[in-house]
Amino acid sequence: MSLTKRSVAELIGTFWLVLGGCGSAVLAAGIPDLGLGYLGVSFAFGLTVVTMAYAIGHISGCHLNPAVSIGLVAGGRFKATELPHYIIAQVLGAILAALLIRTIASGMEGYAGGLASNGFGEHSPHHYSMTAALITEVAMTAMFLFIIMGATDKRAPAGLAPIAIGFTLALIHMISIPVTNTSVNPARSTGPALLEGGIALDQLWLFWLAPIVGAVIGALIYNFVSKED
Repeated sequence: MSLTKRSVAELIGTFWLVLGGCGSAVLAAGIPDLGLGYLGVSFAFGLTVVTMAYAIGHISGCHLNPAVSIGLVAGGRFKATELPHYIIAQVLGAILAALLIRTIASGMEGYAGGLASNGFGEHSPHHYSMTAALITEVAMTAMFLFIIMGATDKRAPAGLAPIAIGFTLALIHMISIPVTNTSVNPARSTGPALLEGGIALDQLWLFWLAPIVGAVIGALIYNFVSKED
């Protein structure tokens, strides 16, 4: 499969992740009595990964996340030369999804412009500090990559990786939405931040740095513990 086609698949997949995850947060989470809440949004993010993994996993590997792509390079599972194409496609997909969410959300009277951006301090859902946000994002992304590496290992049960990875992303959101609104994905953070601007954009650096550091740590640890003596 050509790199162009794989990159397009990544764009579509990341579009779906942000539309499904951030879209559920913006459009459906806060409705009184009937809203999804944190639990529903967590499952929405997980479901986007499960569904898209089965749709494009055989085409692009279904990374949907610059940190995942970088982590897989660190873990020897992906070519560094292909990183720019994947990362650009992922970020573009996230931006397009954020644009669509804003277009739909703006049709509701009283919409204030929020797009489920990530943040810390005053921009954290429950006002967690920058240090707490940094630690959370590094730890969650490290575990995410550790599980991705394990679930996609040739020794793992075939065909079940999408379920394991999707459930992991849902669990990560259940833990960390209150802290940062959960990123573990620089593209997912970039789309909403670029459109919201202000503090979301000012704090975007953390949601590139922490997930990338965490992803590399998780991939390297997996390679260490899984290596056969």
